[in-house]
Amino acid sequence: MHIRVSPTDGVPIYLQIVNQVKYLVAAGRLAPGEELPPIRTLAERLAINPNTVARAYRELEVAGVVVKRGTTGTFVSDAGSPLARRERVRILTERVDALLAEARQLGFSSAELFELIRRRDQALPDGEP
Repeated sequence: MHIRVSPTDGVPIYLQIVNQVKYLVAAGRLAPGEELPPIRTLAERLAINPNTVARAYRELEVAGVVVKRGTTGTFVSDAGSPLARRERVRILTERVDALLAEARQLGFSSAELFELIRRRDQALPDGEP
């Protein structure tokens, strides 16, 4: 699991972890049943307080993204697929909103943007993300 945090991001570190884990689950990079790193291990790797990781894991558990299995660890929930779909839509919506705003600032109409997207889609080989 690859997570990066930035103390200068303006977003609390525990939320950065929560958002990145949700993204990894939504993108299928963390599969249902996959174990997350232990709290102390992730805290050491990110050079942050273990309480911050614990808080992030609690938030993820409340959201239904992960489940704790006693003392064996924290695992991606098997019920993650509906959340994964919602999360993917949320992520894509944010990117579309940003793209639309940037296109407007550059003086492009929605029609011109859609045409550019269509051309770029056709230019990508099948199966590429």
